[in-house]
Amino acid sequence: MTATHPARRGFLRSACGHCLGLGLAVGLPAFAQDLSAIQVPPRFKRPAADTDEGGLWGMMDREEARMKRSPLTIKDKELQAYLHDLVCKLSDGHCPDIRVLAVRTPHFNAMMAPNGLLLVWSGLLLRVENEAQLAAIVGHEMGHYLERHTVEQLRAAKDTAVVSTMVGMIGGVGTFLGQIGLAANLFAFSREHESRADRMGMRLMRFAGYDGQQAAVVWGNLLEEMKVTGGKDAGKTGDIFDTHPVTAGRRDELQQLAGTAGGEVGEERYRKAIAPLRFDWIQDEVKRGQFEESLVLFNRMLKKDPKDAEVLYARGEIHRLRDDGGDAARALADLESASRMDKAPAETFRSLGLVYQQRQDKPAAAQAFQGYLAKAPQAADAALVRGYLAELQ
Repeated sequence: MTATHPARRGFLRSACGHCLGLGLAVGLPAFAQDLSAIQVPPRFKRPAADTDEGGLWGMMDREEARMKRSPLTIKDKELQAYLHDLVCKLSDGHCPDIRVLAVRTPHFNAMMAPNGLLLVWSGLLLRVENEAQLAAIVGHEMGHYLERHTVEQLRAAKDTAVVSTMVGMIGGVGTFLGQIGLAANLFAFSREHESRADRMGMRLMRFAGYDGQQAAVVWGNLLEEMKVTGGKDAGKTGDIFDTHPVTAGRRDELQQLAGTAGGEVGEERYRKAIAPLRFDWIQDEVKRGQFEESLVLFNRMLKKDPKDAEVLYARGEIHRLRDDGGDAARALADLESASRMDKAPAETFRSLGLVYQQRQDKPAAAQAFQGYLAKAPQAADAALVRGYLAELQ
């Protein structure tokens, strides 16, 4: 996304940047010590069809059916089961009413409709490091649902055009990225709404046994990505920076709200759940074209696991594509390191061949291209790579 709609700019100012403002007013340490004071409401009954809320539910149900047929929806059954189990663990009795869909789009975001549809984007799933961090984001969105904030905003808006836009936004992620500014009036939750959603989310994750401090880690990691783009420009990429502006204050406030009780993190369980799909999401991140943000992400991932061949390839590919200053040498170092690992993606060898080709090292380029074709003989670009080999020979 290259431009910011005027309504969207107002939305950015009024949305989650105010999170926890009310919590600070009443004293965060108290909430950190007594989350039991936050009550989860009983399950909702479906509203009558002839009410404003009932009409919204009906539209959302139709869009949900369409979303399930979308090619962007990730239909991996094991991932679906994992996300469903997480939501049930957090929901405190609301599990039968919540459906969760993972959507393949390389931005960090999640959102929840008032009829119980929860969308989680693959850019979020790539970035969170463990189950507790995912629970922090999902818990916040569930907080808006349990507090019925979207319904309150609907009644405040009294604008069917805005409602229709929001419904289209739920139904298709591609249109969502372009329409979020137009739906600002409906999703610009108040300071109180954001505070309540954060506190409810923390209550859900802590009572489910998760380490609440991981919520602050999520925002700290996102803050690092935001800084590299110059802060004010971070909201132009269509991700959670748009709807949940990241600040050091928000990170620190969540840390206070969490307290120091510790809890479950679930790193290995989370890594296992996303492993079959992770490399596709990594490639999507490279294609996103936000090289500086992506490098912050990949550097953080490699700090945790320096021998992650998929991420080494991705960082090398980022350097190759950016081709700025010493990027060629950095690309070569990462790609060569990845190529020596047993789990090196086939794409490593194709990129390595392109780097060697640019350096006029024909024997090394030919060997790398041959390695790519050996690993991926049926690749869509196999014929193109064979053409490269013919030219080299």
